[in-house]
Amino acid sequence: MVDSSRVLEQAEAMLRRVSPEAQRMRVRARKRRRAAFFRRFKLAVMAALAVLIGAGILVALNISFPVFLAGLVAIFVALGILFWPSAPEPTADTLVQSEIKALPQQTEQWLERQRPALPAPAQRLADGIGVRLEALAPQLATLDPATPAAYEIRKLIGEELPELVSGYQRVPASLRREERNGKSPDRQLVEGLEVVESELARMTEQLASGDLHRLATQGRFLELKYRGEGEG
Repeated sequence: MVDSSRVLEQAEAMLRRVSPEAQRMRVRARKRRRAAFFRRFKLAVMAALAVLIGAGILVALNISFPVFLAGLVAIFVALGILFWPSAPEPTADTLVQSEIKALPQQTEQWLERQRPALPAPAQRLADGIGVRLEALAPQLATLDPATPAAYEIRKLIGEELPELVSGYQRVPASLRREERNGKSPDRQLVEGLEVVESELARMTEQLASGDLHRLATQGRFLELKYRGEGEG
């Protein structure tokens, strides 16, 4: 007998692969990796050239310096830069400490890594949130981090969103589809992400219109406490 739930999961996985939001986020992730590689490659080349130029200056000053040694140093410096460990990936704990202008991209990167562990409907919402964060980033580049508006944005994408996803991940996988108080953890996660996405849309619109006061004072409600049976 065909497992209908398995068939549904496979169909949803196919939809995720072809959805515009998912494709857009994959393209952005590839661009980030490519840009990071070329930045490091450029730095490695410049450092190697600096070593060779320094060796040339020593030779011009009649200071004995083996040419082959300069070449070896240049190679080791370049390789060291290329293979030096990258900066640590953002975590739920470090997001709240990020600068406001860097927060959208770092939250997007963090959410991208959590995506495979989320149920299919939540993955689609995570893709949509990633697109919203992309649109929000240029607006936060010039936003004063001391304003109440910046506080509200930081609270939503630096605290509440990570807490929502991390809270869901703490629930044992076997309990995520079981209803408790009328809703399963899967359903609660989806509803929470829907709220986050709608809030990001509202914030982006109000930042674009310059309505910072309304952004900072409009009331919101986001249910974030998703716990398994073993967590009380």
